[in-house]
This record gives sequence, C-alpha cells and structure tokens, in this order.
Amino acid sequence: MEQVLDHLQSCGFRFKISKRSLTATDDAGRLKLILVKNSDLPVYVAHGIAGLGVCGTDVLYEAGSEFFELHTFEFGATRMCLACRADHDPSGDRAQLAVATKFTRFAHDFFHARGIPVQVIRLNGSVELAPVLGLAPYIVDLVETGSTLKANNLKVTEDLAEIRVKLVCNPAYYKLHYRRVAELLQQIIENGDTEHESNNG
Repeated sequence: MEQVLDHLQSCGFRFKISKRSLTATDDAGRLKLILVKNSDLPVYVAHGIAGLGVCGTDVLYEAGSEFFELHTFEFGATRMCLACRADHDPSGDRAQLAVATKFTRFAHDFFHARGIPVQVIRLNGSVELAPVLGLAPYIVDLVETGSTLKANNLKVTEDLAEIRVKLVCNPAYYKLHYRRVAELLQQIIENGDTEHESNNG
C-alpha cells in the first residue's frame, strides 16, 4: 500500500488517510481509494465496486477473473518459487508430489501443464512450516529475498514465474469511462513508469 500511495503522490494525487479509515479521496476530489485485502481486490473490481485496482499477478491468477491489464508498475516485483528443505533428496519423491501453498490454482495448473501428478494442500498461514513439520516436502510461495526460507532451512529448487504489480480495470467500467482512465494512465506513464500494456485484457 505504501508503494502505491507513494507512486500516486508522485503523480500529483495526495491523500490523507486516518488510521481506521478504509476509504480516502485525494485533495482535488479526482480519485477515490478503497483499501481492501490483497486477495479481496479482484472481487471488488469484478463486481464493479471499484473500477480500477492495483495488485500482483499472483492474486489475479488465483482469482481467475477477466480484467483489462492497463499497466505494469516498476515496484513490487517478486518470484513465485518451488522450495523444499535444504537436505531434501528429490530422488526420493513419490510419483505424486505433495505441495503446500496459498496459491492452489497456480500450483495445480503449473504441475498439470508439465504432466506431473500433484496433491496441492491449501494453507493460509506460514507455508514454510509445511516441509519443516512433514506436511509436504515442497511449497509454492512468493520469494523476494529468500531470507525466510534460509531461516527455516529451506531452499529454492526452481523459479516458476515472475510476479509483477498491475493496474487492472473492470471491462465495463473501462468502456464507460475510457477518457478518465486514459487520463489517469497518462499521468502514471509520465511520472516514471514506462511499461505500458495494451488494454485488450
């Protein structure tokens, strides 16, 4: 959230957000923010409660909703990785892999695309515990620095995907408010980011 607010401020949007407030409008009344959990953002955008949203491609993939991806931000990039215990020997893997993760759709699709049978175990908390406690030999999780993995004696065995932060738009909202969205996008592009994508979803 801090990086998004900093970027909007660099684009000329200034917000005053109180500690308990979940919404805010910029000083000029041009843009309204709705602060929601990362995993809930696709729901609010898909239902038209918010016309636009900023979140990672990991969240978008799990949601499975159709959005127009308008822009890729330069901040917030990370990796989706496969990891296991540092002393794990892959030669002892069974025919069906057991993988613990928050990203169940991604894990299912990734291994099925490779023709690898997989049992995906959904966790909502610290997935790093799964290999340590013997729940599953592997995890699929976001890795930025790798310090949490090292602290739990885990290692990355493969980078599965690069995760980027996107500006997405509800397709119906885009069609109704094309000019306003285009103006906002132009402000973003003119203030440091250069990775502009097409709006055809």
